[in-house]
Amino acid sequence: MSAPERIPTGRLSAVRDAVEGTEPGPAVSEDAATAARDLLLEGELTVRGRIQEASNAVLYCTVAHDGRSAACVYKPVAGERPLWDFPDGTLAQREVAAYEVSRACGWDLIPPTVLRDGPYGTGMVQEWIDPPESSDEVPELLALVEGEEPGPGWKAVGFAQLGEGRTALLVHADHPRLRRLAVLDAVINNGDRKGGHLLPGADGRFFAIDHGVTFNAEDKLRTLLWGWAGEPLTDEALEVLRGLREALREAAPLAARLAELITDAEIEALRARVAGLLSGGRHPEPSGEWPAIPWPPV
Repeated sequence: MSAPERIPTGRLSAVRDAVEGTEPGPAVSEDAATAARDLLLEGELTVRGRIQEASNAVLYCTVAHDGRSAACVYKPVAGERPLWDFPDGTLAQREVAAYEVSRACGWDLIPPTVLRDGPYGTGMVQEWIDPPESSDEVPELLALVEGEEPGPGWKAVGFAQLGEGRTALLVHADHPRLRRLAVLDAVINNGDRKGGHLLPGADGRFFAIDHGVTFNAEDKLRTLLWGWAGEPLTDEALEVLRGLREALREAAPLAARLAELITDAEIEALRARVAGLLSGGRHPEPSGEWPAIPWPPV
């Protein structure tokens, strides 16, 4: 595969502190998550600018209600670019569905996300993630390194062609939060897990964004997080998947919520993916029927 130069050069020392041990900081409480969702849903949405590099319309906004305010991102359905393999006007709902599944897993990998009306019609509104004040707090999650094997604390993805006959090994951090994200992406069938979709936050955390091309009923998994492919799932992941299987049963609250966002066929495919992960007990491997790496990868 080929890859642009803008993937960061690896510095193994920069990530060791992040990948050793467990995830820093407490999980977001249910009360805090509910408060964030309520603010996004009920607050007055004011557009402040547009994020120009995005392929679809992405607006930077503020939301304010009852003395509280926050920054957020608003993606109106009217600004979605049509895709050949997804129904038109459904990307916003898929972003919200991805958040609902992430929250049900208890991993808080995706910022609070809602579907609501806004200045340019119905769209997805998601809490803005402010970067850490210091670059020293940002774990390096992806790198290009020399040699044929990843160093300690890294997992190999594959070789990248840099041009002029040069190659490098693309690696990602062996980070517990990143591994949870690899499981979540397999569950929601994420067709576009790029490096640029990982945002550093406070307390050494990072968050995943851009989940519009998810939940397709056909296998669409494309990701940079193949480092665990074929490896056994962790006991934690298996426990989470068992809970998710129950939450997806007919008439369960999560299943009812997802029915408002994606199709019945896509919910059935979601259930089948969860069942397949549980029966196999391993991280998925590329199928060979679909490009395994998104392009561009960042």
